[in-house]
Amino acid sequence: MLNDMTNSHRTLRIASGAVRDGIVTTAALHDAGLSRGMITTRCRPGGPWQRLLPGVVMLAKGPPTRRQQLRAAVDYAGKDSVITGEDALTAHGLRLTPQQPVRLLVPTSKRLSPREFVVPERSTRLPRPIFVDELPFAPPARAAIDVARAAPDVMALRSVLAMVLNDGLCTPTELSDELDAGNQRGSAAVRAALRDSDLLAAMFLHAQANQVLNSAPLPRPRWHVTIADQKQHVLGYADAWWDEVGLAWQIERTKLAGDAPEHGHLPLTAAGVTVVRTSSEQVLGAEHDAETRGRIVRALASAFLTAARCGRRPNVQAMSEAVSNAA
Repeated sequence: MLNDMTNSHRTLRIASGAVRDGIVTTAALHDAGLSRGMITTRCRPGGPWQRLLPGVVMLAKGPPTRRQQLRAAVDYAGKDSVITGEDALTAHGLRLTPQQPVRLLVPTSKRLSPREFVVPERSTRLPRPIFVDELPFAPPARAAIDVARAAPDVMALRSVLAMVLNDGLCTPTELSDELDAGNQRGSAAVRAALRDSDLLAAMFLHAQANQVLNSAPLPRPRWHVTIADQKQHVLGYADAWWDEVGLAWQIERTKLAGDAPEHGHLPLTAAGVTVVRTSSEQVLGAEHDAETRGRIVRALASAFLTAARCGRRPNVQAMSEAVSNAA
């Protein structure tokens, strides 16, 4: 099947698959019969098209969508390129809104300069891409390490590691293996975070807890929050927090030494917060024990309903993320 593009001068017939997401290479346009001058004319201000990157044209005016930027970046870098960073994590299901330029991994044989919204990175260890909606993305562990290495500070670094673990995209071991195998530039802070056994244990526990919630009839909670009163006096900590009803889920870390902050529940309960407490053994065992998982889900769902029926949310606030466990 062929794609037709009609204007006042002629009809262009472009090979099927050459135009994707409104993006096409100039090579495909040449094959369709357009000369360099005709392409340049159509991409001038006021023309129907625009040149997004060298050798890449968008067949429309106006700002490109993020997906069109991704498509243009891959067409610019070639078929061996792989999208990494925040865009890859988003493609794998992480709830992010990428703000940075598209990060591309390319073979060392390609010397591409950064352009507009694209930052190519040459790599001797290109990952096997995972295709999502016909675009090539780096596996979650590689994408997460690439983001963490470039993070502006420790909190941002820990945040991305926590998110990929919370969503079950990869394991701590996969992250460590990826870091060991890859580029060591910017790896010191990442390595330090991955060496923190208490931190990793808490992150992994939250990841397992998040898997339990996948079968719960509940909205998504916030994770790793410190609960305070209106004067910002700390009342306690919630592993998972449903702010709309004031429900806290605390996972008792019976095997995690030095865990902080304290998981005391009495000040929270006194302030009107509904608290559900579950042992770490139950959470970790729920993955392979449907009965345990069902009990946890029923307890949380019942507590959420009870808190919602109270009609008055407790006068507390999720003051901040708990740094020690936020990763």
